[in-house]
Amino acid sequence: MSISQPILEFPIIMWLIFLVLIFIWGLRVNIIKKPSQKVFLIDFACYKPLASQMCTKEKSLEIAKSMGNYSEEMLDIMRMAMDKVGLGDSTYLPKTLLTNSPNLCLETSLKEAQDVMFGALDILFEKTKIDPKDVGILIVNCSVFDPVPSLSCMIVNHYKMNENVLSYNLGGMGCTAGLLAVRLANQLLQVSQYINSAFTFVQQVHESTYALILSTENTSHCCYFGNDQSKIIPNCTFRVGGAAILLSNHPSHRRNSCKYELLHDVHYHGASSDRSYKSVFLEEDDHGLIGVSITKDLLIAATHAIETNLTLLAPFILPLSEKLLFLKNFIMRRKKYVPNFTKIDHFLPHVGGLPVLNQLQKKLGFTDLAMEPSKISLRRFGNTSSSSIWYILAYAEAKGRIKKGDKIWQMAFGSGFKCSSVIWRTIRNVDTNDMKNPWKEESDALIDLDLDINAPPHDYFQPPN
Repeated sequence: MSISQPILEFPIIMWLIFLVLIFIWGLRVNIIKKPSQKVFLIDFACYKPLASQMCTKEKSLEIAKSMGNYSEEMLDIMRMAMDKVGLGDSTYLPKTLLTNSPNLCLETSLKEAQDVMFGALDILFEKTKIDPKDVGILIVNCSVFDPVPSLSCMIVNHYKMNENVLSYNLGGMGCTAGLLAVRLANQLLQVSQYINSAFTFVQQVHESTYALILSTENTSHCCYFGNDQSKIIPNCTFRVGGAAILLSNHPSHRRNSCKYELLHDVHYHGASSDRSYKSVFLEEDDHGLIGVSITKDLLIAATHAIETNLTLLAPFILPLSEKLLFLKNFIMRRKKYVPNFTKIDHFLPHVGGLPVLNQLQKKLGFTDLAMEPSKISLRRFGNTSSSSIWYILAYAEAKGRIKKGDKIWQMAFGSGFKCSSVIWRTIRNVDTNDMKNPWKEESDALIDLDLDINAPPHDYFQPPN
């Protein structure tokens, strides 16, 4: 996948207008608007499946062959795809695929969902000592599996949460859904008061409460067993995983217990474009088998989404010196100036695939060390969809890289086509001895990674003819 230079070349008048709007916004915040509630991330937990679910690439191909629906040519393509996408030999498959008689049905999909969700949530509640009945907002996201009652209802029932809990179930939103859930939680946790000379309007959603997010995907439910080449990439990349995240807007949590403060959430949604909308699509093949198609339009859709998200995010995270350099280069009509995004302390992009990560690294100028958390997470756990960004952050925590005051940039991109960025500020030094961290006793292992940023992308990321 090729990511071209960020589209940040606005005419100077647009930058001046932007600065004026920021000034007016600042006046509104300080004069006529009561400051919005700060939102804090207390802690999070990633689910680590049983060791018996660990599966090598060759073993996964043997399982696929045993299903009896793949041609030898398709198996060769899958083998090549797993190598190029960056998977290792220690990712996790659903339990049912590892039995002698795999049975992919509603029951096994429900079992996977329960194992992952309750596994992650049990760890989170143990770490935070929070009573599930104290949760005021619950947001669950899973793209392809949408049972009745919903996954969020399943959690409410399992933990006997209060009847007045605000419950949301996000479906079909792809790998960006986890960060979109953060945005929804942020909005629900806000308490805003607008004062006007003519009238007073007060909006209060939830004050001093907890918001719980559960991000996962259901690999049992999204397996494809046909021979349509455009639908086999998910089989080669997606693996079992999930994460639970606890947010709060209670002021005391900043001093006592939270890890991070939410600074910015910036999102781009490109579904108004037919090309973007259809670039990743769940559909039937010619034989009625359902699978997720990844088309060659993905390159164009993803590039535009990421560039636009960078453009929207830049004014919030670039230091003043970078903004001034951009204006100076524009006024003097010098060659295109690409702002230096590497001054952010931690860049943690979604594990969409090694070719994608390599191109992001090349275009944005990040070092191998900066990209290590994403690349090793991809190798170790595979693409766990919307929860992958939390495995990446857990890796950085386990390595002792997260320090008080650090700013963390999480980026995710996926179907729609969408791209989301969230910026956190670290409130305290993070404990590297967290026994519940999925990287505990693994973070120091030497994992052989192909860090060649010029590695060729997979065919599906080539431009359309």
